[in-house]
Amino acid sequence: MYIQGFYAHALEFGHKQREGGLSARTVLHYHRILSQALKQAVKWQLLTRNPADAVEPPRPERKEMIVLDEDQTATLLEGAQDTTLYIPSLLAVTTGLRRGEILALRWRDVDFDRGTLAVTQSLEETKDGLRFKQPKTKRSRRVVTLPSITIDALRRHRIEQAQLRLQLGLGRDDNGLVCSRYDGQPRSPRAFTKEFTRLVAKLDIPRTTFHGLRHSHATQLLRAGIHPKIAQERLGHSTIATTMDLYSHVTDTMQEDAAAQIDAGLQAAIGKRKRNKS
Repeated sequence: MYIQGFYAHALEFGHKQREGGLSARTVLHYHRILSQALKQAVKWQLLTRNPADAVEPPRPERKEMIVLDEDQTATLLEGAQDTTLYIPSLLAVTTGLRRGEILALRWRDVDFDRGTLAVTQSLEETKDGLRFKQPKTKRSRRVVTLPSITIDALRRHRIEQAQLRLQLGLGRDDNGLVCSRYDGQPRSPRAFTKEFTRLVAKLDIPRTTFHGLRHSHATQLLRAGIHPKIAQERLGHSTIATTMDLYSHVTDTMQEDAAAQIDAGLQAAIGKRKRNKS
């Protein structure tokens, strides 16, 4: 089949800037776009069937996620204290927001009375510069409840940010970015990531990425017994199946814990009935 042959060629020779092929993830993206286009052609009756349905796309190998436990998270936050990385890091580990969502967060999106924040946009860095865009999926546009540690930190940060703006003669900006540069302009995601990487290298914690903080949040939720549906909503996954698939290593442990709890409950009930009969 031509499509399958195209994928095979792309995997081996498809890279234009160097020798070799494209990654399996890139070719998988090709497949999704092509499949969607052909699906539309079937709807328009230009085709009788979608030929991409008969093709097996490459499956990228899933990289092991490096996540932090609660003690390691505390170490990270202590190391980030009094730096411009503290608020973004705190938001990541307590809400599961993506880097672009955090850097695009505005004060108007934070509701201190309800203790929530709304994810309404994301920041990305392109060859033409920085730009704000809509969340990647419908589920990505969401409202996330904040823990008190984050609410308190955001209140302090807002005051400090307002004081700095006054010192610079910029005036108050209630619609400004929560995690901005000193002059209120958006931060470069790439420069931010490099700064975070340098911080982690100085600390006695696993070499996680900033995106790893999102995974850390989800892992800590699931280990604490929070229902995966709640984790899905906080992370903005399109389906709960996505959440369960990504964190199967955690849910496996949850299965063991569930079995142990059932066993303990039944054993206690059976023992109580035996004692009552004797």
